[in-house]
Amino acid sequence: MEKIVTTMEQQYNERLSRYLTAMRNEKPDKIPIRPFVAEFTAKYAGFTCQDITHDYNKAFTAVRKCASDFDWDALVANMVYVWTGLTQAIGLNYYGIPGIDVPPNIGFQYREPDEDHAFMKADEYDELIDDPTGFLYSKWLPRVSTDISAMNEPASYRNNLALVKGGMAMLNYFNAFGPQCDRLRTESGTVSAIAGIFKAPFDIIGDKLRGYLGLTMDMIEQPNKVFAACEALMPHLYNVALTSADSNKQVPIGYWMHRGCVPFVSQGQFESHYWPTVKPIIEELWRNGHQTLFYAEGDWIHHANSFTELPDQSIVYHVDKGDIFEIHKILGHKFCLSGGIPNTLLSFKTPDDVRAYCKKVIDGVARDGGYIMDASSIIQNDTSIENMRAMTEFTREYGVYSSGVSHPVTINPQITPANDIVFGNNYGMPKYPNAKMQPGTCITWEEKLKELPTISGDKELVQRIWEDIDELGNMFIWQCLLSF
Repeated sequence: MEKIVTTMEQQYNERLSRYLTAMRNEKPDKIPIRPFVAEFTAKYAGFTCQDITHDYNKAFTAVRKCASDFDWDALVANMVYVWTGLTQAIGLNYYGIPGIDVPPNIGFQYREPDEDHAFMKADEYDELIDDPTGFLYSKWLPRVSTDISAMNEPASYRNNLALVKGGMAMLNYFNAFGPQCDRLRTESGTVSAIAGIFKAPFDIIGDKLRGYLGLTMDMIEQPNKVFAACEALMPHLYNVALTSADSNKQVPIGYWMHRGCVPFVSQGQFESHYWPTVKPIIEELWRNGHQTLFYAEGDWIHHANSFTELPDQSIVYHVDKGDIFEIHKILGHKFCLSGGIPNTLLSFKTPDDVRAYCKKVIDGVARDGGYIMDASSIIQNDTSIENMRAMTEFTREYGVYSSGVSHPVTINPQITPANDIVFGNNYGMPKYPNAKMQPGTCITWEEKLKELPTISGDKELVQRIWEDIDELGNMFIWQCLLSF
């Protein structure tokens, strides 16, 4: 019998088809495997956490080694996303860096300031609401950087250098992701699991502006200001998600869900502040053909019924601490699920324990498709290599659908709504608040035009280049806020 040889491109297309079919909540040929491996890649490749956090080329190498050695369908190009070379260039003061602030084999740490030293003060909501981008540059960035001067203070050599180095470092880093994704495709036939980034307005205020304690006090003392700030952030966070998303509209936008759930906030606060300023963004992304991965860190079971309000297939829901079997009862008829394999199991139990739990999850939630194998949360370097092999091999052997079909990418290349009519008038972004500056902009062309002499040549060319470069300045500050 003639042996069938599968090329890397064929393998890539098979894996992409399998992944997309599952994310459409349908039944592929096999359960796709998409582990969000972070510091685990360092352990497997023989690096320290400092190596892959401080040198993104080593992080890329570690991901590619895992992709080559494990039969996984999709991976994030670099799950250790915070590159501390960049954070040091800018002088960001809220990270504990492996090998400097924490031991070299401990993952980077986020250091949240106490309430008195929050990066946004309780009386500054109006400034944020009026111009979120301007506030980030004038107030937030100087406070989170050891080198960047506050407004109206003398600039310095270190100030100027931090801005130049930070901007160039960010472009250097982001430009490296394209070649990394290409190498994953050509060297191991591995799909890049996500593209783009989104975070909830409420989470951003709690994570990077007021801090958790400050936000909880504000929800008691000035809840209307908090809501207005969330609304003001909505179009900007939507813009970041949309402009960083997969241009092919295939893989989902990563949505990192932090402290907007019970018990961090009450059910009432979720319903009054969190969900009303997230739901319209997810709906608008879907209306434009982009699926969102709800990476639900913590236990969001109390809010699962709210998520059913979203259009079918518009999200993939990742289960961390929540009961995946209960989540499946509520969401499984509408959305693909992923995760649900406890990290403690992968770290401290035996391969037989792992296989038994994987069987339980597959039998309980994956019989009809719509499931992606993964750990509950991001996989760090305490995870057993042997147990990762057990999860992978068992899923490949047991997670086969006799009647499943992975739709060819050439036939159904996009996860896209059929048409806008499906959604009626209840979907899409609400009217943007009347802000001073629109999303994607730092200084408008109209403002710049007042400073220029009469343009004798091609005015549209001058405007286009101005706006393109101005958008890079906008990208820099919002990516600092969301990604670093």
